[in-house]
Amino acid sequence: MKIVRTERDLRNQIWSYRGSGDRIVFVPTMGALHEGHLTLVRLAKQYGDRVVVSIFVNPTQFAPGEDLDAYPRTEKEDARLLKAEGVDLIYVPDPQTMYDVHHATEVKVGGVAKGLETDHRPTFFDGVALVVTKLFNRVQPDTAIFGEKDYQQLATIRRLVEDLDMPIKIIGAPIARDEHGLALSSRNAYFDADGLALARKLNVIMMKCAEDMRDGRHVDEATDAAKRSLLVAGFSSIDYVEVRSPNSLTVLEGGYLNGPARVLVAAHCPNGESSVRLIDNFAV
Repeated sequence: MKIVRTERDLRNQIWSYRGSGDRIVFVPTMGALHEGHLTLVRLAKQYGDRVVVSIFVNPTQFAPGEDLDAYPRTEKEDARLLKAEGVDLIYVPDPQTMYDVHHATEVKVGGVAKGLETDHRPTFFDGVALVVTKLFNRVQPDTAIFGEKDYQQLATIRRLVEDLDMPIKIIGAPIARDEHGLALSSRNAYFDADGLALARKLNVIMMKCAEDMRDGRHVDEATDAAKRSLLVAGFSSIDYVEVRSPNSLTVLEGGYLNGPARVLVAAHCPNGESSVRLIDNFAV
């Protein structure tokens, strides 16, 4: 396994793979790796000859006041985990090399990138679209793997790739969960015991919402009940509990399930003197 930090070293290694006829699969991450990330890497190995993983805490997707500085950075441990999984190349760019002082280009995606997350983090997907475009240009993968936990992000990247004619296949990996059903996330490391116990109620309430709708309950009634349950359980606030079409992320017509749908949730879980924002989703 190799670790490269400059764009030049990255491109030289990518050209070497291409010269051997290897197909490249890319897994972009922000580090602080856990079992969820490792499931992406294992899936990646099924789609190509070389697996490339990036580790980059992208500043453009953090709004003022969010946890950019506090976001966990564990490069040495990340490298150990990736080596054990047989990753071929790790790319760890420096922020100054990703966005130099003259950087002036923005990438914006409409449609699936509007609403839900952007109602609460207006610039988030602008930052995601920008860094993913830059990483795709540098790594030039045949396939890229993204987790379904960030479901709207996955839909946004698919839209980006299709609209800009990027010759990259996007694969969505199923959500990895702990033994209690909590979606694995780097931010789970923030929790104390009480916060973790509360966080593990999120998926239970979300799945009950899905079950209610499968049983014929109106979408608005089911989601309102889920919101009440989250607040009663102890969540401090709720950004959204929504049910959308799984591909277009449009609101369901008629208010009842008439085909596949996705429940999407974002809520704030108290943790000591602070709180942790959790997102999750579930196929109906």
